[in-house]
Amino acid sequence: MALIVQKFGGSSLADVAKIRHAAERVLTERERGNDVVVVVSAMGGQTDDLVEMAEALHEQPPDREMDQLLATGEQVTISLMAMALQQRGHASRSFAGWQVAVHTDDVHTKARIHDIDRENLRTVLEAGGIPVVAGFQGLGPDGSVTTLGRGGSDTTAVALAAALEADECHIYTDVDGVYTTDPRIVAEARRLEAITFEEMIELASLGAKVLQIRAVEFAGKYNVPVRVRSTFGEGEGTLITVEEEAMEKALVSGIAHNEDEAKVTIIGVPDRPGIAHAVIGAAAKASINVDMIIQNQGEHGKTDFTFTVPRSDYRQVMELLDPVCKEIEAEALTGSDRIAKISVVGVGMRNHAGVADRMFEALSNEGVNIQMIATSEIKVSVVVDQKYTELAVRALHEAFELDKPVDERDHIH
Repeated sequence: MALIVQKFGGSSLADVAKIRHAAERVLTERERGNDVVVVVSAMGGQTDDLVEMAEALHEQPPDREMDQLLATGEQVTISLMAMALQQRGHASRSFAGWQVAVHTDDVHTKARIHDIDRENLRTVLEAGGIPVVAGFQGLGPDGSVTTLGRGGSDTTAVALAAALEADECHIYTDVDGVYTTDPRIVAEARRLEAITFEEMIELASLGAKVLQIRAVEFAGKYNVPVRVRSTFGEGEGTLITVEEEAMEKALVSGIAHNEDEAKVTIIGVPDRPGIAHAVIGAAAKASINVDMIIQNQGEHGKTDFTFTVPRSDYRQVMELLDPVCKEIEAEALTGSDRIAKISVVGVGMRNHAGVADRMFEALSNEGVNIQMIATSEIKVSVVVDQKYTELAVRALHEAFELDKPVDERDHIH
């Protein structure tokens, strides 16, 4: 008997009929002889409605109260899912995050999981029942409700799978797996049968919205195989697992894009030690994630410093840096929240040169100007004007022949 953690997202739970359908997915797994722990998100659209109400009442709603508010969404679905399973004759019990308990740090709206109590879930499983757990939420050190950020239910599911030593974690959503790129942009995009944790971490961090990056990091750290499957269709989906010799190593596995980005540039920064710390430290203290960083070579004692942040943090970081720039005697603070990051990802890039060149050539042929470049062992990312996002994704998907099976592509040597 295997232990499977099944997570259902908001689009899979948007109404009573869909909740009943998701419950059937759970029972199908049970009929295979496996134990199941279910993790659910809020019903589709409910979180957005709650945010809208909060912002109508308060210009900048306090983070603690936002956590209290948003956690109510999952409490609706855990109860309804447990009822659906009970109606079918199966013992089931719902748990809010604090009832499990999922212990987190005290950073409201962006909490990180520290540890998970397993006793309550084990008790239900050992009695033959099906625990239903609220994703996205946890318990802070002071007893306050915390939330893990958008997409945090994925993280809850994988963290539970790791804590319970589950055999697999199944993420059910409205797509049937991980694709070479967004099928809504490129009709020829292909579903991947398998992908490595490393590649999926890059794709998730670069804008692929199938899984939250922290969920994949948990999975990779604790070696929890994750399978992305469709709630509404059949098929085995995409398996995310460790890199194996038997896996086909495509030069490029996928093209990711992220339009939820903003660029900040500090012009005329004094070229002396401590400047980067002063700038990035201000963002870090506000729990703002800084991504791509470029510092030009100093000239006449001055340099320019550019970095990217999530678009939702753009206004805050600009306000934070205004006094910092005056303190370090920078000449100007500028930025743009109308950019996009486009990336090519693949473990096969480790052993091949020429990927960046092919990428730059494809973008040049389409007249797409590159504003920033960042590379790692298995990815090349560029920042471009947001209006070129879809054009750039299509051009790169074609340039790397991702519409073809791996063995039919024109590999770079």
